[in-house]
Formats: sequence, C-alpha cells, structure tokens
Amino acid sequence: MEKFKQIPIVRKIGFNRIVLVVVMILMYIFFCVGTKGNFLGYERILSALNYAYFLGFLALGVTFVIATGGIDFSIGPVMFCAALVSGYCLTSFGVPIVAALIISVLVGFLFGCFNGYLVAYWNVPPFIVSMAGMNIAKGLASVFTKTQSVSWPQLAQGGWFRYLVKVGNIPVGFIIFIVFSIICAIILNQTKAGRYILSLGSNKEAVRLSGVDIKKWEMLAYIICGTLVGIAAIFFVGAYTTVQPGYGDQYNNEAIAGCVMGGTSMAGGLASIGGTVIGVLIIALLQEGILALGFTKDYQLIITGIIVVVAVYADVVARRRKN
Repeated sequence: MEKFKQIPIVRKIGFNRIVLVVVMILMYIFFCVGTKGNFLGYERILSALNYAYFLGFLALGVTFVIATGGIDFSIGPVMFCAALVSGYCLTSFGVPIVAALIISVLVGFLFGCFNGYLVAYWNVPPFIVSMAGMNIAKGLASVFTKTQSVSWPQLAQGGWFRYLVKVGNIPVGFIIFIVFSIICAIILNQTKAGRYILSLGSNKEAVRLSGVDIKKWEMLAYIICGTLVGIAAIFFVGAYTTVQPGYGDQYNNEAIAGCVMGGTSMAGGLASIGGTVIGVLIIALLQEGILALGFTKDYQLIITGIIVVVAVYADVVARRRKN
C-alpha cells in the first residue's frame, strides 16, 4: 500500500481522493443493483446533484472554518434564515429577484461577521458561538416571516433564478459549484489569506508570536463561510420551492461529514477543497440512494453520523502516526 501511495500520479491526486472516488463508484453500483436498475436514470443523477449544490456551498464554507481549528454548527439554520428573509422580501415586499438574491448573500455575510468577530476578537469558543448563531438564525427567520413558510416563484412565475441550477437537463449548478470550488482551492492554497488560515489551525500561538494579526485572518474564515452559506441559500431555493422556519440543523452534520471525509482535519491546519467536493457528492449520492431503496431519510442520518465518527477517528489515528 505504501508503494502505491508513492506513485507520482497517486501523490499528485491524493490517495484519500482516489479512495473516495472508488467508494462513490461502488456506492453507485450498489444502488443500481439494489434498485434493479432504476437508479441508472439520468433524472436520479440530476436529483442527487440538486442536493449536492447547496450542501456543497455549505461544505466549502465550513472547510475554511474547520481549517482554523474552529467549527460552525449554524450554517444550516443560517442558510434557511437567508432563504426565508430574502424570500419574504420578494413575496411580501415586492423587491426584485436580483435584490432578493443579494439579500440572501448579505444575510449569510452578516452572520459570518457576527460569528467571526465573537470568535476572533472576543475569544468566545467557536462551539458556543455557533450554537448561539444557530438559535439566532432560527429565531430571526421565524420573527421576520411571522412563522410562515415562504414559497419562491417557479419558472412560469418569473423565477429565472432557477436556471442557476438547471437548464432543461443540463446541470448548470454543477458547473457553477465547480468554479466556486476552484476559486476556494486557490484562496486556501495559493494566497496569503489561505496560508494564514491553515497556519492558525496548525499552531495559532506560533503564528501570533511571528507578528501576524491572527484575529483578522480568523474572522475572515468565518466571513468566507457565511458568504458561501448565503450563496447556498440561493441554490436551495433554486432546486426546491418552499422554505420553512425552524429547519436546517440536519445539513450541518452532512456538510461537516463531507469536509472531514474529504480530508479536512477537525483539529485544523489541514484542509482539502477537492476532497470536500468528492465528500459532498458521496453524501448526495447516499441521500438519493437511500430514498431509491425505499428507506426514509432517517437511515441517511444514521449512516452520516457513522461516517463522521469514522472519518474523525481516522484523522486522529493519522495524526498520532505522524507525531
């Protein structure tokens, strides 16, 4: 196995990513056999991708936060809050669709600023901040919409934003998601901001002693996360229609599972955008496959929880061996 890992192309792609791709292929084969070929349809793939888009943006965002050694459990509720607030402005106040989409991103951005400021400048533990942010997001969405669900317009009603997800049978959302993933990978791996964010996860005190303004870069990670969460809300309403207050928690674990499965360390200092993308696709495929087999979503929650535990344990073992 060690010889295989040392093969140049394997080292370049990453052994973990190759394993994930193999797992995804095996899962697809399993679901095809389990459904007697019903999973082979292109509509199934499109359905799985619809789920992957918004979950993918959540995962991209939280990758930056986890890279610093932090965590954010508010991403799901904040996504719903952004979708509800912007959707309510659209349907009740008559703001243009473009303005509503901007409001969605702005809500995510503001939550990112709020979480990041508390963590970086007030030194509040990320876990506490994310729990507070989650409750604030739920409460704000319920108060703003008067606890009512919000339905975004369909294509026939002028909902052109749905073309961001799909045009006919062309998964436009996948192209956009990959473009954003490439941009995130460049930021994390090729820029000063990304290097400092990863360094914070490795040894924050050493970075501080070297004269770096760690508070600024730590807050930036949360701002990036919040902005991507606001974008995730756009893709959620582009794929689905109705948004209800009080939801979103389940997507936290799935997004984090995609990150950790893809090679991002919960201890910080190590992150892989490419791995996160593959991890998200596996989670989306799992969700669609579970439903295709006739099981409820509860089974996916169980499997996702197991995936998180196994992935974190594997990361702990790998770090012990390295040390």
